[in-house]
Order: sequence, then C-alpha cells, then structure tokens
Amino acid sequence: MYDSTCKFIAIHYSKELATWLLGKPMELTEIKPSELSLEPIRADSLIFLESENIVLHIEFQTAPKEDIPFRMLDYAVRLYRCYQEKHIHQVVIYLRPTQSSLVRKNYYRRGKTNHEFDIIRLWETPSENLLQFPGLFPFAILTQVENRENLLRQISQEIEKISNKTEKSNLAASTAILAGLVLNKDIIRRLLRNDIMKESVIYQEINAEGRQQGEANLILRQLNRRIGEVSPQLCQKIQSLSIEQLENLGEALLDFKSIDDLEQWFNQFSL
Repeated sequence: MYDSTCKFIAIHYSKELATWLLGKPMELTEIKPSELSLEPIRADSLIFLESENIVLHIEFQTAPKEDIPFRMLDYAVRLYRCYQEKHIHQVVIYLRPTQSSLVRKNYYRRGKTNHEFDIIRLWETPSENLLQFPGLFPFAILTQVENRENLLRQISQEIEKISNKTEKSNLAASTAILAGLVLNKDIIRRLLRNDIMKESVIYQEINAEGRQQGEANLILRQLNRRIGEVSPQLCQKIQSLSIEQLENLGEALLDFKSIDDLEQWFNQFSL
C-alpha cells in the first residue's frame, strides 16, 4: 500500500520531486525495472526516473533493512551498464521514524569497493521543504513538526483549494495513506474528506490490490485442503496472478488431484 502510493507520487509529480531532490525542475520519465539487465530485480519499493542527462533512482522504505547498501550498489551497476552516458543519482527515502542506525548508513564498502548514495529521513526534514510542492503534500505529513495533527489540517486546507478534481482526490487519498504511518485513523478521517478520496486512482488501485490479495489467499486455502501444502515457489506464482487468472484457477482446482495438476496448469498457460 505505501509502496504503491510512493510510486504514484513519484511518477505523477516527478518534476516536483526532482526540484526537491535535485534542486531544479526537470521532466522525468519512468524506467521499468524490466529494462535493466540481470534478473531478478526487486521492484516493490523503488522507482527509476530519467531525463536527458540523469537517472534518478529512489528507494522508498518504511523500515530499515541491512541489505539496502548492497542493493544500491547492485542497482547502480545495472544502471551504469544500461545508461553509461548518464549521471546516476540514488536516494533512499525512509518514511517511518526509527532509532535504528541502519537509516544513517549511506554507503557500501567491501575490499576496495566503495559506493555511496543519499539518504533522507523524512521525520528529520523540515515540513516547509515539501509544503511548497502540492504534489509532495503526502510526504510532508511525515516530516519534522511539533504538532502533526495541525500539519495534516493545514495540508487538508491546501488540498481543498486545488481546482482540479482528479488531482485533489489523488492527493487527498495519498496523504491519508501515508498519514497512517504517524497518525491514527480517526484523526485522518476527521481532517480528510472520504468522499473525495474514493474518487482517486490510487484509492481504486489499492482496493483492487486488496481484492487480488484476498482472492489469492482464498485459492491457496482451497489448494492446501484439496492437494496438500503448496510450495513457497508456487505460492509466489499464485500471488502474482491477476484476478481473472485467479478466477480461472479457482474453477480448475476443482479437478486437481495432486500438486502435479497445479504445476501442469501453470505450464499449460505459460504463467
């Protein structure tokens, strides 16, 4: 949910994001992770954006992980391989406050290999830095402030001034989702209009993701009862299926007698 929201903001408000992170506005387009060589690539919390001269690689994290420095080196090598003529700018943006020292480690060192990247801890970032960009209002609620409820009220008032209905609903929904990291739901519901949020693209996407996840969990329970425990590899395949594919599997599994039938189903449809 948080990953999807961060990606949505990064893609739809890339110029404002570039102004904040790079110090100047520029047109950026998304690079799909599949365009980078050497699979697999972890794509649930990162975004690659490019301009004529630069590739901006952003990794969004709600919690610190020990492998972040190595991953940043790994992605940098892939990017340099594909975009040798461009400057690579990498930044990890931590969303949720933590005392872990991992959120301060902005380098990878091993032997003679030394790689560095930028880190932003939003809870240490002045809110004024983001409030000047409407597209970054959702991130602003996570910034350094004495009274977060008042900040959300201020952001809500600014969102209400936006004349474009689609933009207003998308920013309200995105702000509500990220505010859930630092505020309770009652405060968020009181300050952000639910009717506006329901019209947003990101709200609808998250609802669809929730439905897909629910369908996948139901299929897995049915399979476990019918043919025994499903391996982690097959579980991962099932969880990546679309709703339509899950519905097809739900019908097919009624005839399954063993795990082999499930594997043959995947092979038959080349999934």
